[in-house]
Amino acid sequence: MKNKILLTIITSVVFMTVTYAQGKKELKENKKIQVLNIGMFHMGETSDETSTEYNEASKRAKKEIKQIVESISKFKPTIILVEVQPKYQQNLDKAYKKYLKDSNSDIGYYGKSETGLIGFAVGKLTGVKRIYGIDHRMSYNYLLDSLANKVNAKKYFRVKKSIYSSFKNEMYDPKKVGLRKSLLFFNLQESYDLFIAGNADMLTYINSKDKFEGADEAAKYYKRNLRMFGNINNITMTKKDRVLIISGASHAAFFNMFMKRSSIYELKTLKEYLK
Repeated sequence: MKNKILLTIITSVVFMTVTYAQGKKELKENKKIQVLNIGMFHMGETSDETSTEYNEASKRAKKEIKQIVESISKFKPTIILVEVQPKYQQNLDKAYKKYLKDSNSDIGYYGKSETGLIGFAVGKLTGVKRIYGIDHRMSYNYLLDSLANKVNAKKYFRVKKSIYSSFKNEMYDPKKVGLRKSLLFFNLQESYDLFIAGNADMLTYINSKDKFEGADEAAKYYKRNLRMFGNINNITMTKKDRVLIISGASHAAFFNMFMKRSSIYELKTLKEYLK
């Protein structure tokens, strides 16, 4: 009887040990690549229809940017991705190497944009050796008001008014609320939804009979962001990598949507680091 009980105990211990080891192995195998996806307004010059005024050269801005860089650096990225087309990777590499040697050196456009002010600065602080461009440009026409008037697209004007009214929220203005609060607001889910709606979805309300002009233009913006996501996926990564993405807020909104559905990536939130 004692031998039977002892055998049962030994069998249970072995089973539990094997089960624990298998679970630990599966957990390791299922580990996802951690991603901090940050949507921003474009610092410096931009060709976007809507822009945010922010004097990145001011004393206040320099202090705010330094604090943001230090906070984001706590994520400890091993890979940084920015809104630059891959065909300009050589120029990006050259500018970043120059910055690493002297952060006060003239790196042209990059030095006035979020690519240099945030991306390069975080990269230098965390020892990231290379920064990758993942942008993809496609022309699309989002100025369809004349067609909307022609086809009497009342729903479009109602939606547009609502969206543009939301964009007037002072939380989108770093001059009023500060860079930290503004970036946190930019990266809320409700803001992501707004950026997608304002850059693409609202165009679907403008269509003449059987032509779908607005829907087709909206599809182009979806396509651009899908291709940008494709560029992200083409970069070699391991499960040990920690990926920081810095891009315009509408792109970040799409990346957030795509990555939430992915079995490869695990999204971290900006508020975890901008406390």
